[in-house]
Amino acid sequence: MSPIPTGASRARIEPAATPPELLRNFCIIAHIDHGKSTLADRMLQYTGVVDARDMRAQYLDRMDIERERGITIKSQAVRMPWEVAGTPYALNMIDTPGHVDFSYEVSRSLAACEGAVLLVDAAQGIEAQTLANLYLAMENDLHVIPVLNKIDLPAAQPEKYAEELARLIGGDPADCLRVSGKTGAGVVELLDQIVAQIPAPVGDRDAPARAIIFDSVYDTYRGVVTYVRVIDGHLIPRERIVMMSTRATHEMLEIGVISPEPVPTNGLGVGEVGYLITGVKDVRQSRVGDTVTDSITPATKALGGYRDPKPMVFSGLYPIDGSDYPALRDALDRLKLNDAALVFEPETSVALGFGFRCGFLGMLHLEIVRERLERESNLDLISTAPNVVYEVSMEDGSTVRVTNPSEFPGGKVGEVREPIVRATILAPSEYIGAIMELCQNRRGALLGMDYLSEERVEMRYTLPLAEIVFDFFDQLKSKTRGYGSLDYEPVGDDVADLVKVDILLQGEPVDAFSAIVHKDKAYAYGVMMVGKLRKLIPRQQFEVPIQAAVGARVIARETISAMRKDVLAKCYGGDITRKRKLLEKQKEGKKRMKTIGRVDVPQEAFIAALSTEPGDIKDDKVKR
Repeated sequence: MSPIPTGASRARIEPAATPPELLRNFCIIAHIDHGKSTLADRMLQYTGVVDARDMRAQYLDRMDIERERGITIKSQAVRMPWEVAGTPYALNMIDTPGHVDFSYEVSRSLAACEGAVLLVDAAQGIEAQTLANLYLAMENDLHVIPVLNKIDLPAAQPEKYAEELARLIGGDPADCLRVSGKTGAGVVELLDQIVAQIPAPVGDRDAPARAIIFDSVYDTYRGVVTYVRVIDGHLIPRERIVMMSTRATHEMLEIGVISPEPVPTNGLGVGEVGYLITGVKDVRQSRVGDTVTDSITPATKALGGYRDPKPMVFSGLYPIDGSDYPALRDALDRLKLNDAALVFEPETSVALGFGFRCGFLGMLHLEIVRERLERESNLDLISTAPNVVYEVSMEDGSTVRVTNPSEFPGGKVGEVREPIVRATILAPSEYIGAIMELCQNRRGALLGMDYLSEERVEMRYTLPLAEIVFDFFDQLKSKTRGYGSLDYEPVGDDVADLVKVDILLQGEPVDAFSAIVHKDKAYAYGVMMVGKLRKLIPRQQFEVPIQAAVGARVIARETISAMRKDVLAKCYGGDITRKRKLLEKQKEGKKRMKTIGRVDVPQEAFIAALSTEPGDIKDDKVKR
């Protein structure tokens, strides 16, 4: 959400709350790049909340990264006026992200709505995240309006995909609306149908005030801006409110709606979506999912909250310059204010120095966070190889939670449990064989397969999370020529035959290069890492062995040969014994140096071996 502007744009004061029967709360859900933000642009334009001179593409995408990549990262709420048959309505729309890594943003948005516009690209059809978002909407009992977008494209097949959509949600293909976010065709009809089909919010306006927090952001000048949906009662400026989970009491300095810039109002009533400003500087005091109520006549029962987002992938972030550690800590603290899913804790590496162990929702989330840290705080960072959380049970009955290979315990290990996900893959039916081969190579188990139509198939697999977080999506796109799509959700954990592979330089383990891998893939990982390091580490004055080991057993080795100095250069002729004496002296020196010498691993070698540079991780996007 954008920071609250100051000055003229905030001068307008809206009247008091709109009656619930004239409100419609909805969100737009879809797979990535199916045109959510473009459709939102047209709605802003047709409802007149944005002037033509202020209009720009992807108006609600406020971050530079969102605009450059053409993807939505943060949900955005906006209030729009719309008149049907002379009756003025207020539409509260939330534009949501489409990528699986940001599905927690979608789930929070759905709780603030009564309906959802399910958007499907008329040239690509239903994809994995389309299904995932549809199931989320159904779990929240939302009214779903099926819409086919991009009907202006030459490759569009609206009739074909309307039948797919109708078969999926139950209904008639004629009920699927056809629009073009680019040209604006069908958008007016869609707005009319939103008013006609989506039910008005229901609540008790005379009950004690209850509002659920569905998002919060940090503004440098005004503190935490809390976004709420009022369920019962009403909220007015200057009254004192209570956060029901923390019992913290605050005075509301300002209350208003986003239209699409924040506009102060005289209050929020039943069903309205808006923002609160209390002057609080710590976003943790405005927890997402908490219930806001009046401090004088408080509600007795809190509303149902959200589950906290659970990190799926862990990676270490280290500053290349060790003196930047305090700056990195401050930058993570600031970013945490705007990204509730980011988890981090201090970590020390023998090789890389001081840094942080960070938890992310996926590889795109990792890449976005790292890029924001580097841009917004002017930092140069190394990110270690991503890994997931393991539960290691020892034979003595103790259990160790491992988020970093260096934490993997020694001694007698009873069993290792790794997280398992349920993956849904949608692709043309001609690629079934290639997908099955890929999933079996990644230790997948087929759960089921359904044909959505004659040409499209949905395949469901259980897969270890560790096997899909890094390059599984790349491989899937490659094997299906770009037509495959993936969505996954955690379903628990399972016992696996996992081992820790250590990389040794001259017999000493380097913690930054260690990894936890399946026993069958330990040899391949060891060979890959020792081969890469042999090319990256410069030659020393002595021979350096690079070894990969599982426990005490070496499984792969490469050797960096010593630099040779020609000690015989000054011997021109003469007795051979003189030459032998010099060679023996050199041999003894190299032997002594090898026993006391320390391998010099330059910073560049760590960066090349560990870092995931932007662009290495694909994020399933095409520029809009």
